[in-house]
Amino acid sequence: MNSSPQQYVNWFRQSSPYIHSHRGRTFVISISGETIEHSGFAHLIHDIALLNSLGVRLILVHGARPQIEKQIKALGLKSEFSQGWRITSNDILPCVEQAVGQVRVNIETKLSMGLINTPMSGASLRVVSGNFVTARPYGVRDGIDFGHTGHIRRIDCEAIQQQLQLNNIVLISPVAYSPTGEAFNCRAEDIATATAIALNADKLIFIMDADGVKNDSGELVQQLGLLEAEQLLKSDTNDAITQLHLSSAVDACKHGVGRAHLISHNIDGALLLELYTRDGTGTLITTETYEDIRLADIDDVGGILELIQPLEDEGILAHRSRDQLELEIKQFTVIERDGMVIACAALYPYAGNIAELSCVAVHSDYQKQGRAAELLQHLQKQCNSKGIEKLFILTTQTAHWFQEQGFIEDDINNLPVERKQMYNNQRNSKVFSKNL
Repeated sequence: MNSSPQQYVNWFRQSSPYIHSHRGRTFVISISGETIEHSGFAHLIHDIALLNSLGVRLILVHGARPQIEKQIKALGLKSEFSQGWRITSNDILPCVEQAVGQVRVNIETKLSMGLINTPMSGASLRVVSGNFVTARPYGVRDGIDFGHTGHIRRIDCEAIQQQLQLNNIVLISPVAYSPTGEAFNCRAEDIATATAIALNADKLIFIMDADGVKNDSGELVQQLGLLEAEQLLKSDTNDAITQLHLSSAVDACKHGVGRAHLISHNIDGALLLELYTRDGTGTLITTETYEDIRLADIDDVGGILELIQPLEDEGILAHRSRDQLELEIKQFTVIERDGMVIACAALYPYAGNIAELSCVAVHSDYQKQGRAAELLQHLQKQCNSKGIEKLFILTTQTAHWFQEQGFIEDDINNLPVERKQMYNNQRNSKVFSKNL
C-alpha cells in the first residue's frame, strides 16, 4: 500500500476517539464576515455539513463587518466607531439589515446544496434561523449615542434546543430584536459567546483570518490555560480582532464552556484538523488539563502497551506481558495528552536508596520535543521526595541520550543484588547510573 492511502487510514483511526466523543455534543461556531468572503468558504461549508452528519449539534453565528461596510459605501454614507463598537444610526441600520440578510441567505443557500458528485451530495441539511436573541440598546456611553447598536439581553435556549433535537443546524445573525419590536446591530462574537454560555455548549469555535493566538515572540500558541490567556490579553502581540476573539473565549471558559478554539480560515480543513486531530491547527483555550504528567493507573495499561510494543519489536525495550504490566502499573508514570498516553517511564526502587529507571518510551508523533527529558526530570523529583540518591538504567540502543542527561557508564557488579540476578546476558545491556 502506498503512503497516501496508508496516511488516510492512520488519520481515520486516530480520529475515531474524537468522532465518538463529539457525537451529540453542542458546538457554537462563529464565522466572521471575512471568512464568508474567503475563497475557502465553500470548503468550510462542506466541513460543517460533515460535522452535522457525524452527530454534532451545531449553532452557527455569522458576522458581516465587511459586507456592512460595502453597503454603507455604496450608499455614500459614513460609519463611525467608538470604543471598538460601530455607531448604528438610523441611516446605518438599513445597511446593516440588508447586508446581514444577504449573508444569511448566502449561508443557507450553500448549506442547501445537494448536487451529485459534490461533498454536499445527500447531505439533506435543515437550517433554521429565527429571533433567538433578545437585545437591548448599548445606550449612551461617554456622551456618545450608539443608536441601534445592541447588547445581548437573553438567548432563547429552549427554542434553540428544540431545533438541535431535530438535528437542525441553527443559524444566528448579528441582528437581534427587542420586546418593543426594534432591531439592534450586535457583535457576532458577543452573540456566539452568550449563546455558548447560555446553552452550556461543549465548544465555542471562532473562525477568523489569523492562525490563532501568538506569544510575545510571534509564535503560534497551541494551548492556553485561563491565566495564560489573560496574560496575553494584556499584551499587544495580537491584532484587535484576535484579541476580541481571545477575550470572548476566556469569558466563555470562565462561565462553563469546556473549550474554546481560535482557528484560521486560511488553512483548508482547519475545522476538521482542530476537532479530529490531537494537536489541531489553531489555539485551544481551556480550563481543563490538556496535557499532564501523572502516576499511571490500571486504565493506562492498554495505552502503555501500545506505546512500548514498537520499541519491544525493535529490541530497544525488553518484552512485558499485559499481566506483568498490570502487576507493575503503580511503578509507572505517564504523560497524557487529551486522553492519550504519549509517554511513559517506570521507577523500581531497591534497598540502599537506589532505583532503576526503566521502560522510557515516547510516542513517535511527539519525539524530539523534550518530553522524555521532562518525564525524567519529573521522576528525579519523585526520587528526591523518596530519599533515593542514585538512579541506574539498562540500555542497548539509547546510551547516548542518557549520557546527555547526566548518566555515566557503570559496572554490572554495582547493580543491586536482586537486579543483578535478573540480568539478561542475551540482551547484553549496558549499565548507566546517575547520582542525584
